[in-house]
Amino acid sequence: MGPSYSERRRQALREEIVDAAFDIFAERGFAQAGVADIAERVGIGNSTFYRQFESKQEILEQVIDNTIARLRASLTAENAPGAARTLEEYRAQVARISLAIGDVTRDRRVVRLLLIQSLSPGAEVGNQIFGMVESFVEFASRYIEYGKAAGYLHADLDSVATARAVVGLTIGTSYLGLSPTSDREVIRSTAAAAVDLIFRGVAAA
Repeated sequence: MGPSYSERRRQALREEIVDAAFDIFAERGFAQAGVADIAERVGIGNSTFYRQFESKQEILEQVIDNTIARLRASLTAENAPGAARTLEEYRAQVARISLAIGDVTRDRRVVRLLLIQSLSPGAEVGNQIFGMVESFVEFASRYIEYGKAAGYLHADLDSVATARAVVGLTIGTSYLGLSPTSDREVIRSTAAAAVDLIFRGVAAA
């Protein structure tokens, strides 16, 4: 037996609140966003808000969890470390992963939240935001470790530092997504360029 009608309504309201809060966090920054602003955006009273969430901090944690879940979902079984058996397969896998991260950060709210919050006070919130970025780094470092073990990448690479550089490149170029003229082709070509940098570099032979 599935969830009751009232439970489905409650879950739908929670999702609507989280979505509205994400918009407001991205527009104003976490510190400047108030519970009343979120409630007004949804069209509910403050008391209804507090029946669903204890604080806006709880919503921020949900936003971060949802973003990380989106990344996990995009890294399917064919992208698992060890799935690639040849250099060509590994390169194609890296391209898919780069595009997956690009697709997640194409959500302009993610980029705005990273940008605004990185310039705002509040160490605890900042740590949570950058903890999300570190999750991206953790994903990337696993693939770099496998690439080293398989002989596809230089054995003396610092896996974590390289992962941070790759993720930083991906997130940095995702700021292009804030442009109204940006589309998935921009993300695709940027991801392809990032893969070329990893495997070919830019120096002439």
